[in-house]
Amino acid sequence: MKANPKTQRKATLIESIIPLILLVIVLAYSLIELDADPHIPLIIGSLMVGCVGIFRLGFSWKELEGTILETIKMAMQAILILMIVGTLIGTWILSGTVPSMIYWGLEILSPAIFLPATTIICAIVSLATGSSWTTAGTVGIALIGIGQGLGMPAPLVAGAIISGAYFGDKMSPLSDTTNLAPAMAGAELFEHIKHMIYTTGPALIIALILYGIIGMKYAGKELDMANIELIRGTLSDSYNTLSPILFIPPILVIILVICKVPAIPGLLIGTLLGAIFAYFCQGSNLTDIVGAAHYGYVSETGVADVDALLSRGGLDSMMWTVSLILCALSLGGLLEKTGMLEALSSALLKFAKGSFGLVLATIVSCIGVNLATGDQYLSIVLPGRMYKNEYRKRGYHPKNLSRALEDSGTLTSPLIPWNTCGAYMWVTLGIHPFAYLPFAFLNLINPIISLIYASTGITIENLPQEEMKKVKEEIEKGIL
Repeated sequence: MKANPKTQRKATLIESIIPLILLVIVLAYSLIELDADPHIPLIIGSLMVGCVGIFRLGFSWKELEGTILETIKMAMQAILILMIVGTLIGTWILSGTVPSMIYWGLEILSPAIFLPATTIICAIVSLATGSSWTTAGTVGIALIGIGQGLGMPAPLVAGAIISGAYFGDKMSPLSDTTNLAPAMAGAELFEHIKHMIYTTGPALIIALILYGIIGMKYAGKELDMANIELIRGTLSDSYNTLSPILFIPPILVIILVICKVPAIPGLLIGTLLGAIFAYFCQGSNLTDIVGAAHYGYVSETGVADVDALLSRGGLDSMMWTVSLILCALSLGGLLEKTGMLEALSSALLKFAKGSFGLVLATIVSCIGVNLATGDQYLSIVLPGRMYKNEYRKRGYHPKNLSRALEDSGTLTSPLIPWNTCGAYMWVTLGIHPFAYLPFAFLNLINPIISLIYASTGITIENLPQEEMKKVKEEIEKGIL
């Protein structure tokens, strides 16, 4: 099937809307009525978009296939990290690292301060590492266990973890998305970070207040000390030692990331440390270590809460998520190649009046790309490309665009099950994104604050006068 270069074109608005509406219907029916996984609906969506691309728009299969492969290639690092984190979790549970964090956390934390403390801990770790994934895969899984021991609903705890992890991910200069957003918008990194304080700072404060209020409700309840002691006693009986020395692997991984050791070797070192501690501290043999890294750790204590908490990890546990990411990225690449995303953004710009309309169009586009393509990076790259010139034409500083990209693209990605970030958090924390979504307060509040600022003009900065002259010249010359 070869395209005719003379007839090849990009999708119109109607040609873009119909496949996406059908995709939403198929996804909704499959997830709600059939209780199915999103993989097959995403493949069906790719098939629909591909058919439009070949039979209506004049693209060849070779072109579309090349686009799919290129899009998947963009996310290969994330896929490799995901697989390594699976091995890391398996060895850290076998070694007693995760159980130690749960054991001592149940001793120190109380329900009244647990949720705000969880958010702050995750925010600090994520700020230091620049990675929400590292945060969730290290302290996150331990905090889920501590919350369970304190009688907190797991989705609520996961929401606090997500809020803290994505605050740090969004604000850290070490974060890939924090560097990507200003690069796409044409802004400077530290200007971008300073500009985000206006929206992300208040969002964090409101989130902490809400978590504090919810935590106070649990503070009034009598703790089930018998259950807490049962969990702590079961953990103690299941391992040779739960000494704080087992905190060394996560601390070293965090230090490595702070020292700018790339994520993949840093996490591999974490897995190796888990294996070493499992051998020397727990007396595990090589068969146990390889099994935990590959297939995950299986807890057989007979205590349901402990077994459900510790039976996780392993390379195999990530394969469901990897396949989901591949399906989502295939669809995302086709939507970009056929021009469907571009057609939708152009339509949005017709209604984007003033700063509010422009920021709203940016946020809607970022969320839409996150939903349609399943990839956080595309949700920043595509809208960044689409709106960069429009912000300049209207005289707005590019840091307004970079902030809007992160306020929506970065923060909504973990809330979507078939998004790479949502899928990762789902398999790592063991909680469905739709379950923790109502409790991820920072992620929900931040885009709203961004829109409030845009509607009032607060913190919306214009281009310097000298830059405005250049813009006018570029418009007159037809460059913009």
